[in-house]
Amino acid sequence: MKLLPTINSPADLRKLSIDQLPQVASEIREAIFAQVSKTGGHLAPNLGVVELSIALHYVFDFGFDRLLFDVGHQCYPHKLLTGRLKMLDGLRTSAGMAGFPEPRESSFDLFSVGHAGTGISTAVGMARGDSLNGDGFDPAKAPSGRRVVTIIGDASIVNGVAMEGLNGAGTLKRQFMVILNDNGMSISKPQGAVAHYFDKLRISNTYTGMKEAAKELLASVPGGSAMREAYHVMGEGMKAVLNEGAWFEHFGLVTVGPVDGHNLPELIKVLQEAKNFDRPMVLHVKTIKGKGLSFAERDASTFHSPAAFTVIGDPDSSRLENEGCRVEIKKDGRSFTAAIGEIMVEAMAKDPKIVTATAAMPDGTGIAKTLSKFPERSFDTGICESHALDMMAGMAKTGWKPFFAVYATFLQRAFDQCFQEVSLQGLAVRLLLDRAGLVGGDGAVHHGFCDIAILRVLPKAAIMGAMDEPSLREAVEFMRTYEDGLSSVRYPRDSVSGLFATKGECPPFQLGKARCLTPQFDLGAPGNNGAGVPEVAVLAFGTCAIDAALAAEEVRSEVRTCVYDARFAKPVDADLIARLIKAKVPIVTVEDHSVVAGFGAAVVEAAAEMHLDASRVIKLGLPDAWVYQDSRAKQQALVGIDVAGIAKAIRQAAAMNTGTPSVQVKVASSARTMG
Repeated sequence: MKLLPTINSPADLRKLSIDQLPQVASEIREAIFAQVSKTGGHLAPNLGVVELSIALHYVFDFGFDRLLFDVGHQCYPHKLLTGRLKMLDGLRTSAGMAGFPEPRESSFDLFSVGHAGTGISTAVGMARGDSLNGDGFDPAKAPSGRRVVTIIGDASIVNGVAMEGLNGAGTLKRQFMVILNDNGMSISKPQGAVAHYFDKLRISNTYTGMKEAAKELLASVPGGSAMREAYHVMGEGMKAVLNEGAWFEHFGLVTVGPVDGHNLPELIKVLQEAKNFDRPMVLHVKTIKGKGLSFAERDASTFHSPAAFTVIGDPDSSRLENEGCRVEIKKDGRSFTAAIGEIMVEAMAKDPKIVTATAAMPDGTGIAKTLSKFPERSFDTGICESHALDMMAGMAKTGWKPFFAVYATFLQRAFDQCFQEVSLQGLAVRLLLDRAGLVGGDGAVHHGFCDIAILRVLPKAAIMGAMDEPSLREAVEFMRTYEDGLSSVRYPRDSVSGLFATKGECPPFQLGKARCLTPQFDLGAPGNNGAGVPEVAVLAFGTCAIDAALAAEEVRSEVRTCVYDARFAKPVDADLIARLIKAKVPIVTVEDHSVVAGFGAAVVEAAAEMHLDASRVIKLGLPDAWVYQDSRAKQQALVGIDVAGIAKAIRQAAAMNTGTPSVQVKVASSARTMG
């Protein structure tokens, strides 16, 4: 009999015996494997925390107690244990389960989170808030109060915010548990001194957890009085794994472990004792990323968040331990990430002063290629975006040409460094912004929707968008020689288009100049003799230029449309804007970015600065609302920046000249997927 379908809440889980829990774990792994193989999603991180999730919900009542995730990509087992099995079929779509914790789905999800390092601090805030409300757990005064637990990975713990959270957690005078999920991996191998500490800890015989050794060593631990006091109030199970002299002790946190994160009886025993501890502690849990799938265990980076895949040689998908299988991951064409990796290798070979860095995303940003080819000039800092950008500023100051590859959604974590250490100093640091715009299944936590807005305020910043691989290569070449300040180029999590790549060489980038993609309609172009004056001009930023060109072709028999690859959001092509407005040509701006303070806003502002009427400018982009998980194509259609949406806007703009009723363009139409 299947057990997982009978679990509609953690209360149902707690009705089972401990001996039945391994079956639940097996069924959770099978369900996650079956779904992710069909649709893609976070596979290895979730397989690694199945037993930990079961043990937590078996011991705690998180309908009342607090459970907070850091990052959140390891939440699938938690969701399946909290009544969302039926939502798994719609994983990462508007019809089903989000891939990250989502309070809109369940009260068991307290925060919508997808960025590393935040869990401890928000948990500290909830612990303080509960205590101030008189709801906090105290074994003597309030045994029925709320307990607080937060889960963080060994790679996320090095994040600066996580360190600040630990510093705050150590001052709490109440129960508070940080679970360190230590699998030796983030997306790729963790970097830095703290990661090396954990590596040493895993192989050290000092931390085997023998009770007598713990007693002896505690006597000599510097500042160990709190640890010795804690030892006397701990249960026997916790004493056996007390991690004496642990690094976290310096934050005022008693540390227990490492404990085996796949041994359910041991986990449950330790958690049952730890839940009644009256001070902050770290429970160090050792897990295996990808547990239960041999190929995911062997290559956890590839199977961290794969696209849909097929297992060849094992038709029985329940045989998760098969060693002889071959896995084929669905490919959707050459990606921008693959392209930038090769472009940067070429650039570094050409220019020996170029250095590259990434913050724990070498594969996701393509920098794995430069790390392999130029290891002395390429760096992975771990999940430390602020540190990485400060480091890049320091290298720029010493005469190097730094390129920092980062997901657009993580850029805002280093905005202060963009401002103070880079722009204020007049340093030339270059940003390669992957996953810009709508990202599909990862949803609102990962959209790169505000990079233009935050960078546009920086003096002398050069902000670019690439529409295809040739333009990305030219943007990198421009950035290589741009020394006046910060520069950036953005590109989506998508395949590169070949629409214009086969139509001759891509012209070099010139600061603040757009590129016309339909020269037969270019206003004032030589040879037109007025015959090609456009009825509508589309200024499209980044890959939106490809969709704009397709939309212009769709309405070709109705509207003469000139399409421009804008290239720059700062500085915008003011001369082009002035020519179009003075010729009374309506303008449609298109961007895969928020319409608030984005490229379209920059166009309107430029017109205002030139005292020109911008009332005939239509702005398309992401609305002032949250766009939730679904395919990237569906998200683009929802907000009106797909081919159909742009074509509709072109017709609306053309109606401004004819006086016919305009077509209203809907920016958002689904309350289910928009906040």
